[in-house]
Amino acid sequence: MRRRLMIGSGLALAGLLPAVVPALAAPAQRGDKVRWPAITLLDGRMVAAESLRDTATVVVFFSTTCPFCKRHNQHLDKLARATAGRGLQVIAAAHDRQSEPVRQYLASQGYAFEATLDATPLHAALSERRVIPLTCVIDRQGLLREVIPGEMFEDDVLELARWARA
Repeated sequence: MRRRLMIGSGLALAGLLPAVVPALAAPAQRGDKVRWPAITLLDGRMVAAESLRDTATVVVFFSTTCPFCKRHNQHLDKLARATAGRGLQVIAAAHDRQSEPVRQYLASQGYAFEATLDATPLHAALSERRVIPLTCVIDRQGLLREVIPGEMFEDDVLELARWARA
């Protein structure tokens, strides 16, 4: 049996997550093609669907005030570093409303993954689940493969590297 979730599984932190995510269409279900929204990274670069072609992507929804997210993001940082240049990228979608606290949080932790404040359009594309952390895995063909609520063990996060090869 896999050790998938740790404490915080199913935790919806009151007041940290937006109450409603407006969506034009329902989020992808497991095995569906993802309708990627255009998002803006904290450094101002745009990420469009075309730039994700042939790349597996792990999207994690988090908040800078969530202690479960902090531990989870440390594991994701290891994943990002271990798979750099190998067909997998990690994008963190912050539920925070202001960019400066997110920038400070990422810099203080030294994370090697990209981040965005565009959590709302990413939720609309990937999952309506309102827990943090929430990890979504999209394979190299653009299909939603996993939606994992809650904090994960380090070994389970590192296993997500398999999607770089799939």
